[in-house]
Amino acid sequence: MNFFDTVGKMAIGSRLRLLTDKITEDAARIYDTYAVDMQPKWFPVFYVLSRGEQKTITEIAREIGHSHVSVSKIVREMAGKRLVKEKKDKADGRRTIISLSAKGMDMNTRIADQYTDVNNAIEELSAQAQHDLWKAVEEWEFLLEQKSLLRRVQAQRKQRESLQVKIVPYKPAYRKAFRDLNEEWISTWFKMEPADYKALDDPEGYILRKGGHILVALYNDEPVGVCALIRMQDPDYDYELAKMAVSPRVQGKNIGWLLGDACVQKTRSLGASKIYLESNTILKPAINLYHKLGFQKVTGRSTPYERCNIQMELVL
Repeated sequence: MNFFDTVGKMAIGSRLRLLTDKITEDAARIYDTYAVDMQPKWFPVFYVLSRGEQKTITEIAREIGHSHVSVSKIVREMAGKRLVKEKKDKADGRRTIISLSAKGMDMNTRIADQYTDVNNAIEELSAQAQHDLWKAVEEWEFLLEQKSLLRRVQAQRKQRESLQVKIVPYKPAYRKAFRDLNEEWISTWFKMEPADYKALDDPEGYILRKGGHILVALYNDEPVGVCALIRMQDPDYDYELAKMAVSPRVQGKNIGWLLGDACVQKTRSLGASKIYLESNTILKPAINLYHKLGFQKVTGRSTPYERCNIQMELVL
């Protein structure tokens, strides 16, 4: 049974390495066939220098897309074979200039026929293939530059785990979780203030009986996140989005977004027109979340919190 048929596309790294190994092995034998004393990994550096330009290691690395460390190692190996020469830049003694040596230039002349034969062989192979590998690689490189495989996997994980999250209305059984989750995050970044105690010590009286709402995020039926909608006695705003907290144990599972979005949808269902919130810019993930939900910065309102340095609103 073929391993890759069994495992599927999640083994793409292994399959690409296998293909690379096959091509690299053939490349080494091709150099031997043409009596060219060069390792396949040297080729990008050699080719850049073969155009007659003198370049620094940084310039070479930038041009071929390798790391500075990788290029430095290759240059040392090539210098050991006397294919390149190094000299200090007269204008800047900290810079080392690399160029092909006389031996390297001689190799560049002798390798011309090899270039022709290799290029023709690859063109022949491409003509026999149903799919254009070169264009596919370019496309994949572009797409991965926009969003890496790591980020794509993280997004898939977040989406999968978010399916295990349920957003439910507050009930007395969640009172301790409401306090503990909020006290945990407030104490991590700031300090508890009088306004915090008012809401957390008596959520029923301070929030619910005054027309507010509290939503709770359950992950595997455990309360791991909370958020309150506090009814405001204000001509400009209907509700304040407040007391949002998510346990550090479950961060990265999209729970903040699910809670925030649920609160916004709740206020819509209640006929609200504007939501207000207060936060602190040190909480970058939270601020990014609020922007994602559609909140915009406002100024000029008084606040009971010392930690507040940004106020935002969402027009529904």
